Amino acid sequence: MELNLSSENLKQQWKTNKRFKLGVYIGGGVIAAIVVYLGYRQLIWAPADTKANDGWWIALNYIEKDSTDQAIKVLVPFVKKYDGHIGGEIGQFLLATQYMKKGEFAKSLDQLEGVSVNDTYLSTMSIGLQGDCLSELKKYGDAAKKYEEAANANENDFTSPMYLFKAGLHAELAKNYEDATEYFTRIQDDYPDYGNQKTIEKYIARVASVKSN
Repeated sequence: MELNLSSENLKQQWKTNKRFKLGVYIGGGVIAAIVVYLGYRQLIWAPADTKANDGWWIALNYIEKDSTDQAIKVLVPFVKKYDGHIGGEIGQFLLATQYMKKGEFAKSLDQLEGVSVNDTYLSTMSIGLQGDCLSELKKYGDAAKKYEEAANANENDFTSPMYLFKAGLHAELAKNYEDATEYFTRIQDDYPDYGNQKTIEKYIARVASVKSN
């Protein structure tokens, strides 16, 4: 069955189709693994920040148990106390993910904008999650630009095409068809394996059809 990729259909899919939304939000499931890896590395390489790591480890335990409110209760004062430390920045990232789980996307976006880390992967994920928050706030054009920023932050064959695909979908939702074409075409040209998986030609053709009408 052909997928209807009109802007109205995309908006309807976004509101009602949980599988569609989950597919667009690929990558969220690796957040905890990335954070654990970063925390371990920082505990080994930066012992001076050990105290600043204790709090987010406690919060992560609650997160793994889906105790979102408890995690937030731990993280809010922790982030305030250790802002600027490595552990504090990781804690701020985790706090943002918990606000997202509660549907408090404006709060999450505020936290994510304050995350400052040298690690490329966590930084990229933070930018991408900002795009997710903007999407939930129905700021589709802003979300597309944020996804583009995430795609360019650490160019690789996994996150770059994933975020370009999100950028294309959201540019189309915002009726920015020129941008959508650019994002989808870049996937086709630079990330052909991902493009084949997504049958990206259909998206390019659909946007071209809308542009010509």
